[in-house]
Amino acid sequence: MKLKSLNWIVSCAIALGTSMSLQAQVPVELAIRLDDLGAFHSVNKAAMDIYHNGLATSMEVIPVGQWFPEAAKFLNANPGIDVGIHLAFTSEWENAKWRPLTNCPSLVDENGYFLPMMKKNAAYPGLSFEERGYNIKEVEQELRAQIEFTLKNIPQANHLTGHMGSTNMNDELCQLAQRLAEEYGLTLIDGTREYQASKNFYFSWYEGGHKSLEQKEESFIKMLRNLSLMRKNGIRHMWLDHPAYNDSEMENIFHIGYEDVAVDRQGVVDLLKSQKVKDAIKELNITLIPVSALTTSLPREKNKEMAAAIDKFYAQAQAAGVEMHSIMVLQHGKVIGERWFNGHLPTEEHIMNSASKTFTSTAAGLAISEGKLKLTDKVISFFPDKLPAKVSDNLKQMTIKDLLTMTCGQAKANTTAQRQQEYDWVEAFLKEPVPYKPGTYYAYNGLGTYMISACVQKALGGEKIFDYLNRKLFRPMGITGISWLESPQGINTGGWGVYCKTEDLAKMGQLYLQKGMWNGKQLLPASWVEEASTRKVNSENKPEVTLQMGLDSDAAAGWDWIKGYGYQIWRHRYGSYMASGAAGQYFIVVPGKDAVIALTANTEKMPKEVDLMWENIYPVLK
Repeated sequence: MKLKSLNWIVSCAIALGTSMSLQAQVPVELAIRLDDLGAFHSVNKAAMDIYHNGLATSMEVIPVGQWFPEAAKFLNANPGIDVGIHLAFTSEWENAKWRPLTNCPSLVDENGYFLPMMKKNAAYPGLSFEERGYNIKEVEQELRAQIEFTLKNIPQANHLTGHMGSTNMNDELCQLAQRLAEEYGLTLIDGTREYQASKNFYFSWYEGGHKSLEQKEESFIKMLRNLSLMRKNGIRHMWLDHPAYNDSEMENIFHIGYEDVAVDRQGVVDLLKSQKVKDAIKELNITLIPVSALTTSLPREKNKEMAAAIDKFYAQAQAAGVEMHSIMVLQHGKVIGERWFNGHLPTEEHIMNSASKTFTSTAAGLAISEGKLKLTDKVISFFPDKLPAKVSDNLKQMTIKDLLTMTCGQAKANTTAQRQQEYDWVEAFLKEPVPYKPGTYYAYNGLGTYMISACVQKALGGEKIFDYLNRKLFRPMGITGISWLESPQGINTGGWGVYCKTEDLAKMGQLYLQKGMWNGKQLLPASWVEEASTRKVNSENKPEVTLQMGLDSDAAAGWDWIKGYGYQIWRHRYGSYMASGAAGQYFIVVPGKDAVIALTANTEKMPKEVDLMWENIYPVLK
């Protein structure tokens, strides 16, 4: 995927640094958050400008804003953006007002608009919630509606923030927001001061005046330098502001006491596109992270022995011509080693290729656990309108389980259809001959995994597996910025097409290692993890298998992919199992060591990549 200027800045900070002393220090992590998308067209356009040409790691969208549809369109077109739901029940601007999504008389004025202020304000006497009060049941009703409306339109939204104190004006509102966040699988960012401290992140602000661009730059960079002086392991910060252009739309937007809105917010755009600021971030070795990472990233633990092992692993990979992009090693639920190579970044959504298949089987497992699908369901039952003129006996017998185990009975995959936009991929799969009785013949088949995606989507009443996993797993696990390609028919490709960060890949492996448990909640049934990860069929080396995986057949005689296959999961040496994608994308679960290893690469030497991992990383796992 295209790397933006944000990634260039982080790459320079990580890979180049400015001095040996800076490289030796632990980088300060800073989330830069843009608020109020959906409020105005000018805000939407300015935020996207910053995302593509400046510095922004997260954006907050207001569900009740009149430009919400445009914001949703922009955010869905850029799935790598970390998105928060900016809950709002104030309408502070003159000349532009917002209404609630529900009937809530205690939250509106005589014209049905939200009140302008949360707290008492002399310019708006009697028009604040602090003075007038509110009905907490109506607040909950409205906030639920805003959350559900946003998730319907922007399924990747993953956290909650509050507009003008709507989630943290008092303990009652904060507790409500925390309860709703937990219920919807979201993370609350703007909680009480005690909440923020417990999550080990801190709000930062300009250090000095910020009227003009020059003042903004000076005060922002001063803030960055002070952050660097506070450098220590685990420290994290969030900085937020409100971008917009100084245009005819924003010239008419103000409230009493804040009249220079257009000029001020144009300054925010210019600040976050400033080369001076970009250079300061590089000089100070500040790592930019998404807002969601403040509370949902995996815990870290320093391990000098593992760091040395990773150095050795990478040196040997380079010598062997294996182009590595990243490695992350987890043990006992903590990251004990991680590195990115060749210009790749922690913030980058990397292609997963066939490791996507394990994501697809996970969606199938969830649907089965909810009684919406069965392993014994016949594939043709889902698509009566797409069947060939003659349906063979073997095609009639093909089940969901046969697709999951790559034993659907087809001799080979139809790789032509999955590369063509004019094909209906379901029809193309069903027309392919089925010479073998399903369940008896293993043949690697990416389009068969696409059929799992299509069947699950049918079983879910049209919900795509990406949206389903967002709702059931990704949001509760803090997996953000993930995306998944679709077929011409609007079905997630299943067998390939996932883009995610290395840490997200590692989290999926950790979920399996923990038997589907995450933060004390059973997100995926333990019985499914056991069923999916155990050997179901032989996976003997066949030419069509190595061809589709991008492996040389002669060089693959001793590789680990012949140790058995579960439900879109490969068995591996040392009692481990893995999700595996062409060119070297893996999560490898090692139950005997309570460990997970995630790898990304671009190599034709996949067996060599894995061999080097076992030789260098595995022995360090105590």
